[in-house]
Amino acid sequence: MGYHKPVLLHESIDGLYIKPEGSYVDLTFGGGGHSREVLKKLGKNGRLVAFDQDQDTFANIPDDKRLIFVKANFRYLKHYLRYHAIDKVDGILADLGISSHQIDQPERGFSFKTDAELDMRMDMRSERTASRLLNESSGEELVRIFKSYGELPNAVALSAAIVHAREVAAIETTEDLEKVLKRFIPRQQPSKFLARVYQALRIEVNREIEALGEMLLQTAGCMSSGGRLAVITYHSLEDRIVKNYMRSGNLEGKIEKDFYGNIQSPWRLVNRSVITPSEEEITGNNRARSAKLRIAELIGS
Repeated sequence: MGYHKPVLLHESIDGLYIKPEGSYVDLTFGGGGHSREVLKKLGKNGRLVAFDQDQDTFANIPDDKRLIFVKANFRYLKHYLRYHAIDKVDGILADLGISSHQIDQPERGFSFKTDAELDMRMDMRSERTASRLLNESSGEELVRIFKSYGELPNAVALSAAIVHAREVAAIETTEDLEKVLKRFIPRQQPSKFLARVYQALRIEVNREIEALGEMLLQTAGCMSSGGRLAVITYHSLEDRIVKNYMRSGNLEGKIEKDFYGNIQSPWRLVNRSVITPSEEEITGNNRARSAKLRIAELIGS
């Protein structure tokens, strides 16, 4: 398998409604699949700014003078556009979550399928690993993480088991963690349970929900009127925030109306119903099965 097979590629690129001489942002460069498709549609004066914090992605950067690559988290969107003297862009794309490459590199610790250090950092320059989180967080913090980001009903019991186990020996590898969780792993769909545990840890290690919220709130101010925002999510936590923001202009989804009862939001939904992968795409790329694409157009700053 390649670095990462882009999900909903044509649907997301078509949704951006790319102008050949426009300026665009790919907030999650990864293997560069979406970025290359944008570049194909840009003319010689078009521009693409691509963000990624994972140093493994740097080898995928194409040699193209129209591309500006930013080695940073997308939460710094506005800062880096200003740094590169870009006032407004015509479209922003984000393909959230974890890449196939990250999952398939055992040493990164993102997968429970092989024994490895519990790392889970998307930015290897960060000092905060999953192992440190498990061994240093309070029991209350662990409960919050598993409840909020894993939506695990037995978060209290899981956290208590981790706190008890680390008093005997540090939890440093995927195997260490699985031993602690062994009595909680259900016989039916054990992978689904472990996936939720790992999702919760990964989100907290990388502060993904916090970064997503910060990024979304910057998008309207960075975009020209009529510009489009396209976001692909992979779990309900992300999707709920994106849905709220596109419908209301705020992360809570609080609807405000004018005197005439019209919803006051800077965005117009382009796709009223969420876009999901076709059966054909899922057959060719099983990791696309939970993807959801939402697209909105800026109607006013």
